[in-house]
This record gives sequence, structure tokens and C-alpha cells, in this order.
Amino acid sequence: SPRRPRTRVPVAHARSTGAPLNARFTRPAMSCVSAAASGRVVASPLVSACSSRRTVVRASGGVQRRVTGRRTLVLTHSTAEEDLDAQAEEIFAQIQALKRDNESLKSDLSDTAFEALREAQEARERLANPPPEVPAQKDMSYLGGASSKDAYLGMELPYLGEGDVRVGFSEYNKTSAARQRDADVKARKGQAVQVGTGVKPRPPPVFERTEAPMSIVFVSSEVAPWSKTGGLADVCGSLPRELVKRGHRVMVVSPYYQTGKKEDELYKGAFDTCSNKMLECFEGLQEVSYMHQVKDGVDFVFVKHESYEREGNIYGNSYGAYADNQFRYTLLSHAACEAPLVIDFGAGASANGFTGTYGDDVVFVANDWHAGLVPLLVASKYRPYGTYKKARTVTAIHNILHQGVEPHVSFKNLGVPGEWYDCLEYQFPEEMRAHELDLGLVVNILKGAIATSDRVLTVSEGYAKEIITPEGGKGLEAMLETRVNRLDGVVNGIDMDEWNPAQDEFTSSPFDVSDLSGKMECKRKLQQEMGLEVRDDVPLIGFIGRLDWQKGPDLIRDSIADMMNEDVQVIMLGSGLAELEQFMQWAEQAYNDKFRGWVGFSVPMAHRITAGCDILLMPSRFEPCGLNQLYAMRYGTLPIAHATGGLNDTIVRHNPYADDDPEIAVAAAVARDEGQEGDFRRNGHNEAADLGPGTGWLFNEMNVGSFMYCVSNACKLYRENPKMWRAMQIQAMSQDLSWYHAALKWEKVFEWSKIDPPHCQP
Repeated sequence: SPRRPRTRVPVAHARSTGAPLNARFTRPAMSCVSAAASGRVVASPLVSACSSRRTVVRASGGVQRRVTGRRTLVLTHSTAEEDLDAQAEEIFAQIQALKRDNESLKSDLSDTAFEALREAQEARERLANPPPEVPAQKDMSYLGGASSKDAYLGMELPYLGEGDVRVGFSEYNKTSAARQRDADVKARKGQAVQVGTGVKPRPPPVFERTEAPMSIVFVSSEVAPWSKTGGLADVCGSLPRELVKRGHRVMVVSPYYQTGKKEDELYKGAFDTCSNKMLECFEGLQEVSYMHQVKDGVDFVFVKHESYEREGNIYGNSYGAYADNQFRYTLLSHAACEAPLVIDFGAGASANGFTGTYGDDVVFVANDWHAGLVPLLVASKYRPYGTYKKARTVTAIHNILHQGVEPHVSFKNLGVPGEWYDCLEYQFPEEMRAHELDLGLVVNILKGAIATSDRVLTVSEGYAKEIITPEGGKGLEAMLETRVNRLDGVVNGIDMDEWNPAQDEFTSSPFDVSDLSGKMECKRKLQQEMGLEVRDDVPLIGFIGRLDWQKGPDLIRDSIADMMNEDVQVIMLGSGLAELEQFMQWAEQAYNDKFRGWVGFSVPMAHRITAGCDILLMPSRFEPCGLNQLYAMRYGTLPIAHATGGLNDTIVRHNPYADDDPEIAVAAAVARDEGQEGDFRRNGHNEAADLGPGTGWLFNEMNVGSFMYCVSNACKLYRENPKMWRAMQIQAMSQDLSWYHAALKWEKVFEWSKIDPPHCQP
């Protein structure tokens, strides 16, 4: 652009005002009339004339020398000062006179003439000083917006002129700029995804009543919502309700805990059945009472005893597991065996119109080692004497790692006839014994349950295969191998009402598969709540779980440096091992702009992470079933998991060759569900299910390389192919993750147990 004329302040004036010698006026010289019109004071012709001769004063050897364009004049100090002072006074007088003249001219002009002069002056200024041309922004997409300040900020590089003049400057907002970058990328690729998917949510399945109803008794150490530490409580709180819809009569037997927590209030709805019973175990008689509460058609029976009333967790406190847990759950098993016989549900007391006792024609479901004595007691103390001849027992293994192991001398406390000791005896291998004189003999309650129950059931088909191997059997693989023809696996379902993105009380915006705009709002709210930068274009990754060896958070710890090199944000929620809790605190400090850790557990936060994250990490070393990946897919959050147990059964690997058509994604989800309605022990090939884009990513090896390969691929797909990402969300959210299919499979196992004769007969 053309440069404006510059004028220099005379030396004498600079001395009198204290201005620097190279000070410049910011405006060009104007005529008096123009100045009067604009209301500004301008430099006089004398000042302009003096400045045009480029007067410079240089000091050399104590003598000042004035250099002009025409001649050089040597002055002494005194002569120079007097000359300059005189000129300064003369210039100052002329300036004052010009000011007076300007004011006089302005007062004489009419408003119309004054406005005309102002417009003329502005027009001349625009012609003399056109605005600088802003060069067109170059295409710097190949830099990814990281190597150029101009590209990174997403705005024109401002030109800062002298004074307060700013050309092309705009206020910068990080959130708006990030959203604009994301939209630009999608627009360039022609893959802008509509918020509305055009997919309708699938209606819930309709239960048909069975023609052969059964009486079923679940025995569990915990049941939601009264007592809960893991997935076992969810199974025993949800599955019985679904079986009731099929027309079965269902009872759940669990301890009446009083731990000093808010959950204690939930037991107030239970009333005493007045059916106290004396139980023989631990070399004496133990009296228990039964509390009863009906919920959703299920008879929930709580065994009341003083051993269940103590502050802390239901299994232990800060010092570890309770030393009398063997006594507490031996008592539970004995009480559960008596409950169907002694509790008389009178008219109006039982659910669904049933009255009287359950009787001895029942199916017992013993969940984990805590209820593991039930099959053994039925086989050893009841069936030989004519009771429970028609009854069947099913052992449900939710986690084979916990087996109820105690020293072998405690066998006499269990209330089991002595001839049945071999069913419970277990000997640890030599490398696992305490010392050379230790024989390694223990009683293993879970082993006794497997040996005496009519059928064995696990919570996924994959886990059923793993527990008959040395790696997955945890020492019981030999026993399970002998029962392999009676071993089945059924994947859990979830409570579709509690985990419903359209009606979740803990999230900020509802959404479903037909409109995912609410999920994006949940993501933004979660980023704000956790103090992360609100960006739609960055994958938000979550982890929810215990911080222990099984759940694999140490793999996240080992991969954190590589993960932080990706443009991602990570949120972890959990508690457990101190070293992993410290890692979360360290990572938040080291990567404060990308990582947040919540040490502890919060149900509302678990819901918000599930709803707001794009990806959920589940790097479990082994996982019998897992529920978090089911919750995540229900909310359109795609899981990355280790290919083990139930994770491998429930997550469909991403198919990079699939079409991104939403209809194909829905068809794949429906086909996969329909394939489960048949004989679940014979999984046939279903072409429609294989054509879908998948619901997540699975890695086979528990190492950083395999894990980060999936993370990187998922992040790349999120940024580069939003249509495929949306198709995967649609397939995940279109699945039927309810207990409907699981209930049908459990029912089938119960029917098979009734067809076969008892495994242990007198």
C-alpha cells in the first residue's frame, strides 16, 4: 500500500516537549480548511517546510553540527541553543494562531457546508491512503493446523499498525474455532453427517408366558438395589424379574445387611415372615429369621442374623475381608435350603397370586462360592431322606477367581456329612504352599458346588471355554473338564430402564438412535465438568472400573505416553490399588490439558462418562461377562477391549470393508439378535450379521502395541470417516441388550436340568 507522508518534529520543539528526536506524526499534513472541517489541529506550513529539509543534529567531540540538504553549519553550544529556542517560540506562536483561525472558520461555517467539507476530506483520505490488501489464505491443510500459527488459530494473521490500528483482527474463541475446523474437514470430504440418523428405535421385546412354569430359587450374597459390589448383584436383581414375565415363580435369598449406609433404608420395605429356623452348622445351632419383600413380582427373602449387621463393606472393611466370612455364607446356604420349605406365603403375601410354600420341586441357582454349599447340602442332607428329590441345582460362576478356600480343618464347621469331604478337598501344588511341611490341603467350596450340582453355568460362552483351560480355570480346570457336557454359558443382559439414554436422570441431554444430538451435548457438558477444553473434533475416551490387576488399568498406565501423543482426551473413574490411584493423580498433573482422573466411584459420574465419551476402554485380562461394554453400546459409545470372555462375545469387531449405510447396520444388529434365539450352543454363520460395520475394537495380546493399535485406528476413524463412525453407533444402539434373550437361555438350562436325572443320587 502507498506510504503516508511522514514529518519529523523539529529539534527545538523536541527539546522543549521532551519528545524523542525520531518521533513522527501519525497523520499527513492537511490544509487549514480541511483541518477546520475535521476539527483537528494540523501542522503548520512552517513545520512542514522545516521538516522537509531533514534537519538532523549530531554530536561530535562536544560540538553540535547541523546537517541539512544544502549546507552544513557549525554552531557552538550557546549559539545553537539560542537559535533553536527562538525558532521553537516562533513555531509555537504560529500554531496558536492557526488554532484560533481554525476555531473561527468552524464557527462561521453552516452545518451543511461543514458536513460537505468533512465528506470531501474523508474521500480524499481514502484515495490517498487505501487499506492494505489482505493476501488470500493459503491451503495449509497438509500441515494439519499444527505448524502454522495462522492455520492453528483459524483466523487471519492480524496486521498491527502504529497506535491502536488493527487490520483484519477478530476475537478468537477456542470452542468456536474447534467446531469450525471440524465442520471444514467434514465439508472438504463431503461427509458431513446429519444429526438425525433416520433410524427408529427398536421396540422392546414382548414376553410370552411359558407353558411349563417352574419354581426357581436364586441364592446370592448380594442383590441390587439392596446390596451391590459388582455384576453379581445386577444379575440377581434383574434376571428374576424377566423370568417372572415368562410365568415362573421366583424367589431370591440374600442376607439382610445393615452396614450403616444409605442402602440400609431399602430393607425397611421387608416384613418378618415369622418363620424363624434353627440351623445346624459350626458345631452348634444358629437361629435365623426371614424377611420378605415383593418387588416386580419377585419374592425377595432376606436372611437376618447378627453376623450381617456391621459397618463396612458387605465382605470386609479397610483391614481386609472379614475373618468369619465362611461362617456368614455357610449360614446363608443352610437358610436358603430351608426357605422354600418353611416360609408360608399366605394369601396376598406372595407375588403373582401364588400362595403357600414353594415346596421341594424347585430349581436352586447357587451364585458363586458364597452359595456354593447349596448343591452339596441338597445332595447330602436332603435328597437321601426324600426331600428335594425333584429339585435340581445349578451353579452359576460369575468369577472363578474367588473360590471360598479355607484350611481343611474347617470342614467340620460346614454342617456337611463327613463322607462328603472329598467333594470339598483341594490340594495346592507344591509351588503354592507356604513351606515344605505344608501339605496344601484346604476345603474349596466352589469345587464342591461344581462336583455336586446338576448343571454348571457361566455368564458368557467364551468364559465357559476359558475356565476349562489351565490359564482360565484357576486350579479347577480338571474338575470342570469332567463336567464339560453339563457346562453352558449365557451372556448377561442389562436393565434397559436404568440405562436408558432417552430418560437418564444423571445426564444433561436425552438422546436415542434416531437423534444423537443429545449425545454431543452430553460430551460437551462432561468436558466442561471435568475442566477439559470443549472440542467436538477430539475423541473423548473413558474408563470405568476397579483399579486392580484383572481390569487392566496398568495397561493404560503403560500406554499413557503413546496415548497422549494422539489428539485425545481421557477420563478415568475408579478406585483400588494405591499405585494405580497415584498414577491417575500423576497423569492429571503431567497431562493437565488431556487427562482427568476421578479416584473413587460415583454412579451419576459413571452414567455421564458412559453417555458423554466416544470410546470406552476395557483392557481386562479376563472378564467373565462384563457390563460396562453393554452400557456403553446402549449409549452409542464404542468399546475398545481385550478379546477375552464376555467381551469377545458381546463386541463385534469393526469391519473396515463394510458399507456405512444405516440400514445395513440395523439389519446386522437384528440378525445377530435373531441368531441368539435358537440353540445358543450352535452358533451358525449369519451373513447379515457379518455385513455390519461392527460395534467396537478388540485386541488379542495384552501389550502396549496391540492396545495402541486399536486406539489409533479408532481415533483415525473418528476423525476421517464420520459416516462409518455413525454407522457403528447405530449398530451398537440397535442391539437388543435386555435380559430377554438371556432369560430364554437360562430357562432352557433349567429345562435341561429337569430332563436329566440328578447328578448326585442316594
